[in-house]
Amino acid sequence: MTDDHVDMPAETLGTGAGPRRASIFRALGDWPVLPIILLLPIILFGVFGPLISPYDPSAVNPAVALRPPSWLTGDGLAHLFGTDYLGRDVFSRVIAGARASLLVSFFGVGIAGIVGITIGLISGYFGGWLDTVLMRLVDIQMSMPAILLALLISAALGSGLVTVIAVIAIVFWTNYARVVRAETLSVKSRDYVAMARVLGCRDARLIRRHILPNVIDSALVVASLQLGAAVMLEASLSFLGLGVQPPAVAWGKMIAESKLYLATAWWLPFFPGVALVVTVLGTNMFGDWLRDKLDPRLRNT
Repeated sequence: MTDDHVDMPAETLGTGAGPRRASIFRALGDWPVLPIILLLPIILFGVFGPLISPYDPSAVNPAVALRPPSWLTGDGLAHLFGTDYLGRDVFSRVIAGARASLLVSFFGVGIAGIVGITIGLISGYFGGWLDTVLMRLVDIQMSMPAILLALLISAALGSGLVTVIAVIAIVFWTNYARVVRAETLSVKSRDYVAMARVLGCRDARLIRRHILPNVIDSALVVASLQLGAAVMLEASLSFLGLGVQPPAVAWGKMIAESKLYLATAWWLPFFPGVALVVTVLGTNMFGDWLRDKLDPRLRNT
């Protein structure tokens, strides 16, 4: 028997289960397990909602109005989350609300990213008076409370799905612009960018081929952290009646409609509220994980 075998820990001998378990735990540690667990049902609801939903979320049935969750009354899975004051199935409406929240948030954050990244690249690369003007616009907008700005835009454009997407894009583009500008100022001073400029590379190609790929990681981190804020903003606008409008379903609208039934039907605000909390918590945790993975200052820690 070799010395290497003698020195091995006892739990690693025989079947070798110890090292396998360790490697599994290390692999799980590389993935955001808890955010995935939290967000997977919400994503499934948003993507496959019509296939999962047991009832039409807008179907009215006064005969079963304000029924508590069926698992409390012994009715099996008839109405898993109960029914609202019109007899609509709350579980089906929570599923439909997931689709609205994800759709609005992803499109709003995506458009904000395109606008903010473009402005950040232009401001950081060209500098001068253009940088001054663009950054002062950013400072002016960021000095305003986000919810107040969202209310002003919604009041001006009217309520609806497209308006909420526009509100999210207008409110959130400034965060991308500031982060990308700071990264661009750092990247454009590096040697390979100077060498490409000496070789005759034009500004547009320099930005597209040498600067953008090096700042996109920071933009992705901003996007992941803003998804939760976008979901909250959409819910807030829907709660105030300025967001997604019927017959579309939104979690904020569901909570607002349940205000008169808090004492008698606790399940009406509870389940959309839990869905909202789980979504925001999951996206924020995923954003923190992504930041740790993509931030070069944290890669070797």
